Amino acid sequence: MIAPHGGKLVNRLMNEQKKAETLSRAGSLVSLTLDPDLVSDLENIATGVYSPLGGFLNRADFHSVLNQMRLTSDLPWTIPVVIDVDRELAAKIKPGQEILLRTEELKPVGLLTVEDIYDYNKEEFCLRVYGTTDPKHPGVSRVLAMKEVLLGGPVELLELEPTPYDRYRLSPKETRILFREKGWKTVVGFQTRNTPHLGHEYVQKAALTFTDGLFINPVIGRKKKGDFKDEVILASYEELIKHYYLRERAVMAILKMEMRYAGPREAIHHAIIRKNFGCTHIIIGRDHAGVGNYYHPYAAQEIFEEFPDLGIVPLFFKSFFFCQKCGSIENEKTCP
Repeated sequence: MIAPHGGKLVNRLMNEQKKAETLSRAGSLVSLTLDPDLVSDLENIATGVYSPLGGFLNRADFHSVLNQMRLTSDLPWTIPVVIDVDRELAAKIKPGQEILLRTEELKPVGLLTVEDIYDYNKEEFCLRVYGTTDPKHPGVSRVLAMKEVLLGGPVELLELEPTPYDRYRLSPKETRILFREKGWKTVVGFQTRNTPHLGHEYVQKAALTFTDGLFINPVIGRKKKGDFKDEVILASYEELIKHYYLRERAVMAILKMEMRYAGPREAIHHAIIRKNFGCTHIIIGRDHAGVGNYYHPYAAQEIFEEFPDLGIVPLFFKSFFFCQKCGSIENEKTCP
């Protein structure tokens, strides 16, 4: 089976003894409240979805990711995974200190051991990651709303926060077991934030002709206004798999993560995540992870040329559509 990014799946889940010990001293620790998106990032670090990350980026890795699209270890990594605090709280924190991480309901969810406390330039962040500083871009808007200081360091997770969709939730460790049990040696991942349409079905079935199995991995979490609701996406894909695919060739599990709409950079990020889940291939279509007209329609495919060492094979597809002249589903390469 394909190795995880960096060679080993990260596991930062606390055992029962560490959980009890952490909860017993929670009242004595400086605490930080995380929004749901940061809780998802914490969970994805802890369960290996973001392997090789073992925590939020320190200063050196943050700048390396911004400028080189790689960690300081030289591994490809394109999206800064960071945790922000205001200056008032930052002034109370020292390197080496443990911070209790809490949900918005003030439930303890994890620990951060502070390695770095550092300032950052929001304009540079936006330009490097999103290619724009336009506040109308949802990713830029998110960065501009962040607090002034970043904390870096390793994390530990108490336990996963429940969702209404936990029956669809699998960790990279679990998907790898599932793929192995099915006898799949090659698996193609499909990233989606939308309900399926006929073009998606054609792309997925075309990719299945090259691989043993299809892993449909919808993003569940914050998306832009106008995107489909999570429950609608999952219900529609459940019907598609049940009635239109060979059941032994397709599976679905959620990815609890916010969409950043970073276009090309996010396409690489999505590929790394699916590699950690055990996929050998990933489908990259037109304007993958894009929004509006901020990116060239095929920029998310072209960026893969910069990462020959990524370790997962991208399958590039043009958009499929129903051609009235041909009377069939075509794309711009096949329609006369």
